[in-house]
Amino acid sequence: MTGIPIVEAAPAKLNLYLHVTGRRDDGYHELDSLVAFAAIGDTVALAPGAARVTLRGADLPPAGPRLAIAGPYGPALMGGRPADNLVMRAAHALAARLGREADVMIALTKLLPVASGIGGGSADAAACLRALARLWGLPPGDPVLFAVAAGLGADVPVCVAGRSCHFGGIGNLLDEAPDLPETHVVLANPNVPVPTPAVFKALAKVRAQAGAGLCGSGFSAPARLTRRPADADDLAAMLRERTNDLTAPALTVAPEIADVLAALERSPGCLLSRLSGSGATCFGLYATAAAAEEAAAAIAADEPGWWVRPTRLLPTPPGAQALPRGIVADAAAAVPPPAAAFPDTGGWGVG
Repeated sequence: MTGIPIVEAAPAKLNLYLHVTGRRDDGYHELDSLVAFAAIGDTVALAPGAARVTLRGADLPPAGPRLAIAGPYGPALMGGRPADNLVMRAAHALAARLGREADVMIALTKLLPVASGIGGGSADAAACLRALARLWGLPPGDPVLFAVAAGLGADVPVCVAGRSCHFGGIGNLLDEAPDLPETHVVLANPNVPVPTPAVFKALAKVRAQAGAGLCGSGFSAPARLTRRPADADDLAAMLRERTNDLTAPALTVAPEIADVLAALERSPGCLLSRLSGSGATCFGLYATAAAAEEAAAAIAADEPGWWVRPTRLLPTPPGAQALPRGIVADAAAAVPPPAAAFPDTGGWGVG
């Protein structure tokens, strides 16, 4: 990597509750969720000026952004085209929107499981956008960042914001939420990838079997927090009045989720266990760091094949940027760039 790298955290995103409130004519589902971020995640490091390469005596310029991937879950990303990777797409899309070259080297350290319901790919893309904004002199709340983010995927705008908030629509509506109290968390995943489209496909079957829901249409009503929880116990009590509507369909895709929820629920000190997003990562809430660490150690000992981590919810930083209103997606960002194999690699690692 050349130059001094710009490093951005890509924290895990948790849906503390998630209600499916409707389905649009275009097939997308509308959601209502309280999103929080955990003090654990991937990292994205970016340096300007991707290095030139000498190949067979020819000095070749870089073909757009280059991406190197490391970390225990890095190999899981290497089965597809580099151009389809969400981090690469973010770099291409923002550069195109600004009319400039994405002459950068990007290093992604992948510590979170892939397709796990905690926004890993979306958080990585958001971290890349924030790093590029710093490099290219864009304000952190620039509408262009959120427009490109919305074109990349429903979770990317909230990950660009990177702080707890209410999430609505198809990810294009972000609203302030009450500050969350100090809360400790255990994340647990059975190392089973769960593709989000498969869960939403299963949702239709689950809704048909369940019949009419809270709104008389098989969908749930919005349930936004109206006051600040006093502490972790109060937050858990408030969340018990809400749910994750994707739990039942996710269980049909990955039945192992039931075992994870049960393991968290029976751990001492667990205030609430719940699936995050479309899974398969589940979380337990705890009042203290000691309780979360003890629970994580016990679960990991019982299930050595699972990914289990103790962490905490990140507070909203003082002076945080105002959330954007009415995000309009950049349609061009939704189209992956054409494949452009970099001549010194023949595929992944750098691409």
